[in-house]
Amino acid sequence: MNEHTRGADTQPWFKSRFLHLIVTILAMILVAPHLQGFVGIRLLLDIFFSVIFIAGIYAVSKKKSQLLLAVLFAVPMILSLWAKYILVGSSIIIVGRIFGILFIGFVIFHIVQFVYRAEDITKEVIFAAIVIYLLLAVMWAFIYSILELLQPGSFNFASSKIQEAKLIFLYYSFVTITTLGYGDITPLTEKATSLAILEAIIGQIYLVVVVAWLVGMHVSRKSK
Repeated sequence: MNEHTRGADTQPWFKSRFLHLIVTILAMILVAPHLQGFVGIRLLLDIFFSVIFIAGIYAVSKKKSQLLLAVLFAVPMILSLWAKYILVGSSIIIVGRIFGILFIGFVIFHIVQFVYRAEDITKEVIFAAIVIYLLLAVMWAFIYSILELLQPGSFNFASSKIQEAKLIFLYYSFVTITTLGYGDITPLTEKATSLAILEAIIGQIYLVVVVAWLVGMHVSRKSK
C-alpha cells in the first residue's frame, strides 16, 4: 500500500465517499423537482449530474490509475451536459451519455470489488452496496435515453407530463429496477422491452446476492 492509498484511507471524507454519492443521487431525485419553479429543471439536473460524476470520480480515486481512467470517462459526459447549451445536435448528447455509461460501469466495477473484498461488514461496506444499486438505475436511465434518441418512439409516455427527458428515464429506470411497474411509461419496441427486462432481472439478482452475502459474512464473523 503506497502513501497515497494510506493517506486516503485515513481521511474521514474519503471514508464517507459512498455516503456522499448516495446523498447526491437522492438529492437529485428529491430536491430537483421541488426547485423547478426557481431554476429550470434541465439546468438543475445538469448541475446534479455533474456533482454526481465528480463524487463518483472521488469514490474510485484510491489509486492514481483508477483516478485517471475515471476522469477520462467522466469529462466527456460532463462537457456534453453543458455543451448542449451552445451547440445544437443529438450526437453530442449521445456521445456524452455513452461515456456516462462507461464511467458509471467503471465506478460500479470498482465499488463491487471493494464490497466483495471487505473482511467485515462496516457502514462503508453497506453504503457501497447501496450506491451500487442506485448507480445501476442511473446507468440504465442513460441507456434508455440513448435508445430513445436513436429510435424515437421506443417508449410511450406523455410528453407534457415531465419536461426533461433525463428525469423521465431516471423515474422509469428506478420504477423498473425495483419492479414497481406503474405502467405510466411503457416500452414499445423489442429493444426497449429487452432492456427493461434485463434491468429488472439484474436489480433483483443483485439484491438477492448482496443480502445473502452480507448475511453470510455477518454469520461467519459471529461464529468466529
